Amino acid sequence: MSSKKLLLRNRHDLATLALILLLAACQQATRPPSASTEPATASAAWDAYASEFLESYFVAQPGVAVWAGRHEFDGKLPDWSAAGIKREIQRLHAERDRAAAFSSEALDARQRFERDYLIARIDRDLFWQESLEWPFRSPTYYGFALEPDVYVARPYAPLPERLRAYTGYARSIPAAAGQIRANLRTPLPRTYVQIGHIVFGGLANFYEKDVPGIFSTVADAQLQAEFRAANAGAIKAMKDLDAWFTQQEAAATDAFALGADKFGEMLRSTERVDVPLAQFKAIAERDLQRNLAALRESCAAFAGGQSVATCVAKMQANKAPGSPVDAARTQLAGLRAFVESKRLVSIPGPEQAEVEESPPYARWNLAQIRVPGPYEKNLPSVYQIAPPDPKWTPAEREAYIPARADLLFVSAHEVWPGHFLQFMHARRSSFKLGQVFVSYAFSEGWAHYTEEMMWEAGLGDGDPETHIGQLLNALLRNVRLLSAIGMHTGTMTVAESERMFREQAYQSPGGARQQAARGTFDPGYGNYTVGKLMIRKLREDWTATRGGRAAWKDFHDEFLKYGSPPIPLVRKAMLGGDAGSLF
Repeated sequence: MSSKKLLLRNRHDLATLALILLLAACQQATRPPSASTEPATASAAWDAYASEFLESYFVAQPGVAVWAGRHEFDGKLPDWSAAGIKREIQRLHAERDRAAAFSSEALDARQRFERDYLIARIDRDLFWQESLEWPFRSPTYYGFALEPDVYVARPYAPLPERLRAYTGYARSIPAAAGQIRANLRTPLPRTYVQIGHIVFGGLANFYEKDVPGIFSTVADAQLQAEFRAANAGAIKAMKDLDAWFTQQEAAATDAFALGADKFGEMLRSTERVDVPLAQFKAIAERDLQRNLAALRESCAAFAGGQSVATCVAKMQANKAPGSPVDAARTQLAGLRAFVESKRLVSIPGPEQAEVEESPPYARWNLAQIRVPGPYEKNLPSVYQIAPPDPKWTPAEREAYIPARADLLFVSAHEVWPGHFLQFMHARRSSFKLGQVFVSYAFSEGWAHYTEEMMWEAGLGDGDPETHIGQLLNALLRNVRLLSAIGMHTGTMTVAESERMFREQAYQSPGGARQQAARGTFDPGYGNYTVGKLMIRKLREDWTATRGGRAAWKDFHDEFLKYGSPPIPLVRKAMLGGDAGSLF
């Protein structure tokens, strides 16, 4: 199997590149902490500044604005020239200084939280752009910023209007491709070359084969002519960029590691997690062993006398009847009813997520949810499930289709009570900063946390096969975290990571190679487990004086009020004073 095909066989995590790209499908909002009991010391100047900052951010990062539903920015891309990136770094430093200049004494509780949230976002951006120089090191920096999903799949406007917006976007592609090629320093790590092929070659293919059909019913001849000219330029630009990556293959290296210092800085700057790496690794290993022990116990009940590998294969062979899309639709009704009957978390409205097969350009990932931005009104959210690639062998296609128990927790992760429910809470907030800016560990941590929480609450009525489905999802994320630590601090090779995915996460050989490769260009992909563990610890501490298990619903509702900031900020807001340890 080719390396390209292996990388395309991603499993069910919401956004392969969510931390280091822009904002794919996991954007949530926030309802700020209540200030009703605070003295009247709120600073009108802060509120004005927060709004001004958001507008200036949209100008600098128009792709974020378009995702959010600010369609006056349609068709625009950032200035990715070296000079443009330098100007953006300077702008962010200036904005950080302005935000930090607001003293705590001049702000109420809501505003202090907003200030810390805003500064955390700036620190995140500065880490990737300035400290790590990611625009010059990795093609993944540009990935989802180039994805045209909003224009082709989100029905925010009539098709002719979206075609006009897409045409403007396509006109921007050649200049962006030139900037990307000029920025990337060679030689590149070989896995970066591979993901470059997938991203840019995939876009060229999508522009050429799929986009014309999407807009084929638009009758405006002049608009169609403008589209064809712009799209031809975009196709050529992406094909040329893909060919450039082919030229880099011979000199590609294995020099991808961030190093221990930068890895620790990533945790502090992007997630506000400041824990010594040795302690951090020990935490990760303990959770892996906890889940492996639970897997052995469940396998003894499900397939007594057989090896764990045989037990896992038996679970994976039990596919849901019909297509995965049909099965997920059935599962969602049951999951929502379970959340309501167990009073696990509030469902604040009548919205439902639609379930569809993923479009061709989104089939690099088994499952994801597409949610409209915070400025959009009355648009659907769509839970997408990808079919197997028809070019694969029958055995590969069969292995790709998720097992019944596996799919159940994919559906919990994406919809009830994972990403979609978090989004529902977000839509009811007026706090636009939190709706736009997303912490990887919060958003993916919440969705991953809900998988185990649903099992703990009784989903499956103790059925060991169902538990195995939940545990395999957890073990995959455990090994990701340990692989990220090991590969980026120099204590684990890619081959050793691959073996760990096979032996301790029970991934197929192809899946294990894909997961190990992903860790080289997504060093934050351990955040699923990082976030889950921080949420579990916060739940334990917050409910300890509020009734324990009986307070889970109150805890979840309170936690979701904060949008998607770094979890340590939420911990401080919920516990106050000395918030104690994160893990």
